[in-house]
Amino acid sequence: MVMGVLLRCGRRHRHPKRCPKGMVKPGERDRAGEPPRLCRSGARCGEWGHAEPELPPLMSWSTRELAELAGTTIKTIRHYHAIDLLEEPERALNGYKRYGTGHLVRLLQIRRLRNLGMSLARIASMDGSEDGFVDTVRALDAELAASIERRQAIRAELADLLRHHASADVPPGFEAVASHLTDADRAMIMVSSQLFVEEFVQDMREMSARHQEVDAEFNTLSAEADEDTVRAVAEHLAPVLRSIREEYPSAEDPGPFALGRERDAMEIITRALADLYNPAQIEVLRRAHRLLVDDPSPEGTGNDDL
Repeated sequence: MVMGVLLRCGRRHRHPKRCPKGMVKPGERDRAGEPPRLCRSGARCGEWGHAEPELPPLMSWSTRELAELAGTTIKTIRHYHAIDLLEEPERALNGYKRYGTGHLVRLLQIRRLRNLGMSLARIASMDGSEDGFVDTVRALDAELAASIERRQAIRAELADLLRHHASADVPPGFEAVASHLTDADRAMIMVSSQLFVEEFVQDMREMSARHQEVDAEFNTLSAEADEDTVRAVAEHLAPVLRSIREEYPSAEDPGPFALGRERDAMEIITRALADLYNPAQIEVLRRAHRLLVDDPSPEGTGNDDL
């Protein structure tokens, strides 16, 4: 059907006048100076001569013409030549490149694959076989699926940030407790999420949602706090730390949960604590830890209020 339509675009030879029995009247010539061609039907039935399609001459285009036909640019075509993605055409006698239908089809194929998300390197690696094409498409589909999943996860995080009016420095999963976190807490969580496995970070999420009253007492402790205040906060914090360590092994010994070298992770955490919290808060943590070491039993702190 397609070829039948295309052939109609070819050159047609028609009899200029009615020629009974398919005869050509003397003196009749077509534009090429030759007698019009007689068709069998005309010779047999004596009717008008029928059109006889003739294939058009081979077409060729310049680089600019090819670029316009393919909806691309001359620079792009030259780039495709440079990376062996498009074959070089033959040249006319005047030295100009003459592109054919095969080049046009190739450019359209490349544009189609590019619109599907394929890189030029991947297109160039295709061997032209049907199996190779199917494998390439499947690989691309898998990459797109993974990309969509990542984008959906990002959208979910953005939705949490908007819902809880959280700032950009709130780590993923901590949006619900963002209002209870100090700047130092957020920074500490961000650093920890880079140093430890997801299980450790998940434990931090759960711990952050609990014991907010004691956390508030610790967070509001000023650097100039006196001895009695530091001791009282440490005694309040010690039983909380004990219950956390009993429930979360990562809090008891975070080293094994490090993504890299345990020693490096612990050194970074120690440095971050010193940089992010004031001296009074650091002293509270030290004393609370000492209370647990000296008497790890639940009744060891002597605080019956918690």
